[in-house]
Amino acid sequence: MQINPQEDIYLLSFVTDEKTAVRVAEDLRPDKPLRARNENPPSPTELFGHLGLAEPQSKKGVRWAGVCPPCAGDSRRTEVQWIEIHVLELDAGTTRVYLQAF
Repeated sequence: MQINPQEDIYLLSFVTDEKTAVRVAEDLRPDKPLRARNENPPSPTELFGHLGLAEPQSKKGVRWAGVCPPCAGDSRRTEVQWIEIHVLELDAGTTRVYLQAF
């Protein structure tokens, strides 16, 4: 995926439990559930580093899903064209969620 630098990019990251992280991902209505990338992940860009976090693609065990809200007919998210969620279990009971939208 290549991002046009003139587009606004929205970032959000928070820590929650695994069940809530999965519910957040499901609420985005992706075509496929959270999963590990089978192919080589795209080279990480410096996005979440601005928040003091490592880029999610650089973390082992991260799962992801992506969705195009206009393609899924999700009128709740009319301001964005793409949302990507990464979920990383930090320890038993704690999961970090990374959201990126543009």
